Amino acid sequence: MAPDPIFILGLPRAGSTLVEQILASHSEVDGTLELPNILALAHRLRGRTSGRAASRYPAILQELSAEKLEDLGRDYIENTRIHRQNAPFFTDKMPNNFRHIGLIHLILPRAKIIDARRHPMACCFSGYKQLFAEGQEFTYRLEDMGRYYRAYVEMMDHWDRVLPGRIFRVHHEKLVADTENTVRALLDFCGLPFEDACLQFHKNKRSVRTASSEQVRQPISAKGLAQWRHFEPWLDPLKQALGPALTSYPDF
Repeated sequence: MAPDPIFILGLPRAGSTLVEQILASHSEVDGTLELPNILALAHRLRGRTSGRAASRYPAILQELSAEKLEDLGRDYIENTRIHRQNAPFFTDKMPNNFRHIGLIHLILPRAKIIDARRHPMACCFSGYKQLFAEGQEFTYRLEDMGRYYRAYVEMMDHWDRVLPGRIFRVHHEKLVADTENTVRALLDFCGLPFEDACLQFHKNKRSVRTASSEQVRQPISAKGLAQWRHFEPWLDPLKQALGPALTSYPDF
């Protein structure tokens, strides 16, 4: 039986690396990387377009047969084999995969999907001050960062409506405040028994190549939760761009 993927997605600096490190500390999970396979598949399905020709994706998904979708799922499993060992599950922590949950659901119906979410001000400010190696151009302006976060929330609301119960949301603040219970719920969603190593994730020596690589080498701490408040007088453009995404965030 092929290993089952666990997709960890969301926005940059939302805590997805921490969630992955927790899961990768489990004996039944291989931790991998930010795998580009789903993004590459979506790009391929768009087809070659010229001028203002409309992209074929995602509309093309409704034209694909069950056999073709199954083949795409098998290709994904095979093409990611190089990053895995032999555990029953493995992680795929590409944040931008949140745009392609419909595709994931169709080609990998047994995959687990984890949405790592963080308070919008904390997440956006952290993304704004982080210089990413490539991509993530929306993080260069506060207004763009806020609009992108807002669009992400709206898209995740859509996935929740059309795929109820398919996505498990990990709020970073709840993970920090109630680590063990949150980890237990996460493992239960993934069909994994509890292991204490998941609470000792910071002792895991696996390679981590994201901006949070040093943070996940340390025990969970609340010291970074409200760092953005030191700069609040200058963050009004971000607040305005976030709109309802800011006011609707749960109070932990």
